[in-house]
Amino acid sequence: MLTNAGASANRQIVSTSIILIQPEIPGNTGAVGRTCVALGMELILIHPLGFDISDKRVKRSGLDYWPHVHLTEYASWDAFLAARQPRPDQLFLFEEFGSRSFYEPDYPDDAMLVFGQETRGIPRSIIESHEDRLFHLPMRSDVIRSLNLANTVSAAAYQALRGKL
Repeated sequence: MLTNAGASANRQIVSTSIILIQPEIPGNTGAVGRTCVALGMELILIHPLGFDISDKRVKRSGLDYWPHVHLTEYASWDAFLAARQPRPDQLFLFEEFGSRSFYEPDYPDDAMLVFGQETRGIPRSIIESHEDRLFHLPMRSDVIRSLNLANTVSAAAYQALRGKL
């Protein structure tokens, strides 16, 4: 596990976390990092990544906020589970085919919002272990299959913090 607690010691950290499983596009990860800084959330990256974390495109999307990202990395989903031991009610997995709307749950303060790869989503083995924790963002149009990862994370993060900001 690697950790970068960020440069600002006096910032308020909400215990809600954003988890990206094997993200592929550096710009999305940078944008998600920026959202995490804005909301005081931890960003957890599950390896392997589809890019080098020092990639300038990550930092460009995160702008000059990247040093303030509370970043933790794990070698695998299993390593994350072993280290963090999340409660079942902490995990909220987001997939386009999730059975419940992201408006339905009451998110605990220590919620962990989980998102998969941009092209493949959350690995099937993880979904099978947490089928009762699958959520989706409702969309009005039937011509759109999914939203951009960074946009989805932002919407879900703000929904999870509804009434807490």
